[in-house]
Amino acid sequence: GPVGHHTHWTSPTHARPLPGAPPAGDRVAHEALALRERGLSPQLFCGGGWYMDAEVMAAVGDLGYVDCSATAWRPAYLPPGAPRIALDAPAWVRLDDGRRVLELPTTHSLGSAARSLAGALPPLVHVHFHDYELIDARRRAAIAVTLALLARRRTPVDLAALEATREVRWAEVWAG
Repeated sequence: GPVGHHTHWTSPTHARPLPGAPPAGDRVAHEALALRERGLSPQLFCGGGWYMDAEVMAAVGDLGYVDCSATAWRPAYLPPGAPRIALDAPAWVRLDDGRRVLELPTTHSLGSAARSLAGALPPLVHVHFHDYELIDARRRAAIAVTLALLARRRTPVDLAALEATREVRWAEVWAG
C-alpha cells in the first residue's frame, strides 16, 4: 500500500505540539524532505494525536499528500478546543487561500470497527491502528480478523481510485 507520513510533534510519547513550539507546518515540510532524501515517497499524512491546523494542512497540500488527520468522532482524551478537524466521509478541504487537500477521515478505531461489523457501517470505512499493535499476537489477530470480516462488507479501495466529489471549507471541518 501507499507510504504514509505520521508526525509526533513533541516526542514518541507526546503526540501533540506544545505551546511555543516551532511552526508545525515547517516540521512537516522538513520531515517530508528527509523521507524523500531516503528514497521514500509518502502519499498520506496523519498528524500525531489527530493534530491539525491550517498551516499544517497547507504544508500537507503543498506536498501533494492525502490527509487522514480528520476523525469522524472526537477523541475522548482531547481537551475542549484542542486543534483538530472533524469529517465523516472523504472530501476536498478548501483552505482560505484557495488550495485544496483531499481528506480521507478516519472513521473507526480497531475496536469500534470490530463492534460495528454486526451493525451499520458508512459507505467508506477507514480503520486506524498503530504499527506497534502488530507486535502483540492478540492485537495482530484482532486486526487480521476485523479486516477480513470488514472486507466481506466493504470492498477495499485503492487510494488512486478514491473519488471525492464533496468540497468543504476549512471553517466547516475545523473543530479547534
